[in-house]
Amino acid sequence: MKTRQDIAIFLLRITLAGGFLSAIASRLNLWGSRSSGWKSFIHYTAETNSFLPQSFAPTIAVLSTIAELSIGILLLIGYKVSKTAFCASFLTFMFAVAMSISFGIKEPLDYSVFAFSAGAFLLSTFPTHQWTLEQFLNQ
Repeated sequence: MKTRQDIAIFLLRITLAGGFLSAIASRLNLWGSRSSGWKSFIHYTAETNSFLPQSFAPTIAVLSTIAELSIGILLLIGYKVSKTAFCASFLTFMFAVAMSISFGIKEPLDYSVFAFSAGAFLLSTFPTHQWTLEQFLNQ
């Protein structure tokens, strides 16, 4: 029988994956009229990284999308969860720092980016994860 902790860890993993994948879906217009779209994402990337040359925005947008898509899929299927969650924590923390520099501390707090990063870090600290592809492959 699974414990409440196992269920909580599973839910944390799935909700983090959902957060990453939802952001990707919005960029790629998969949410229909509620999507932000790719051009808007590049513009937002430039604003968020206002301390960098604006010409970096398309590259940062592509690289962050690849990273977020990879993290989202790996968390969803449950492969290398601890390492993936640590990468998710680092990526979202860097995003929160960039948001803080460009918009002030209120923005990343309002969008719970620090909480998202902390949740990913917490997930990375657990030694085992239930209901994962990795668990299935190791049986």
